[in-house]
Amino acid sequence: MLNKICYIIIKKIIEIIKYLNFDQSVFDKVIFCIGINKLTSCRQNYKNFRTLHEAEFKVFSQNGEDGIIDYLVHQLDIPSPNFVEIGTGNYRESNTRFLYNQNYSKGLIIDRLDQLHKKVKPYVNLWKGDLRIHQNIVTANNINEILGQYCDYEIDIFSIDIDSIDYWVISKLKPNISKIFIAEYNPVFGPDLEITVPNIEGFDRTNYHYSNLCYGLSLKALIKLMEKKNYYFLGTNLQKINAFFISNELKKDSFFPNINLKKLSYYSDSNIRDSRDRNYNLNYLHGDKKLKEIRECKVINLAGDKNTVVKIQDLT
Repeated sequence: MLNKICYIIIKKIIEIIKYLNFDQSVFDKVIFCIGINKLTSCRQNYKNFRTLHEAEFKVFSQNGEDGIIDYLVHQLDIPSPNFVEIGTGNYRESNTRFLYNQNYSKGLIIDRLDQLHKKVKPYVNLWKGDLRIHQNIVTANNINEILGQYCDYEIDIFSIDIDSIDYWVISKLKPNISKIFIAEYNPVFGPDLEITVPNIEGFDRTNYHYSNLCYGLSLKALIKLMEKKNYYFLGTNLQKINAFFISNELKKDSFFPNINLKKLSYYSDSNIRDSRDRNYNLNYLHGDKKLKEIRECKVINLAGDKNTVVKIQDLT
């Protein structure tokens, strides 16, 4: 009840700030302070959480990843997490912005966005911490070279969200590259298919299919890949697009004994309706209609021969 009242108060404060048209930096500082207070009050209950959804809280992340990350680092007792995040955009909404502004630890952020450094700068105090900004298109061929050049520290959190060839990039990473690993998956592919889009240079989800629905990899494919990298699956966010993994060196029974996992069908049942029609207008497809829309798209069936390209309709 108290949390609900606090949430209502926070919403009202944000509405007032927006109405008064304060400077963005003032708005961000208020949101940051609210986030700190909210998460501090939640930490006393972390040991009782049974799902990652209970930890969700948005400060600067796209959804509720800030709260989940705070929960994970506190359970693992990582006071000042170093990180790598691939696919940040301008960093306004990202998985590690709140983390950096809170701890000013070491971090590397990578995105293909033009003038990335200039666009990120308004959202962080670069002089307060060691945040490295690298503009590049990440591929399976260059990921390890980039990390070798810009990441000379132990990684606590690794996050990737590039809406494209995520599978192929992750497959090139060394096992146990971080304690916590966050990766986007495509819930449209459902719980049973073990598939990814082909390893296409310059992959663009809109160019690949007008609907924007055929990208990335399925959750089942991601979990199996992460098992090879020595991680276990701990759950997803409520929107069911980001999956969270923990290194096998940090045993679940020791750090997350109360977290209960559900069937993969639960984590693939996303309510996001961002599909487009042939004119690139939102058409809000839902349920099985999303998968049917991309039935002729070509993917790699990872349960079979990885060199064989098949259509989705041939697997369903």
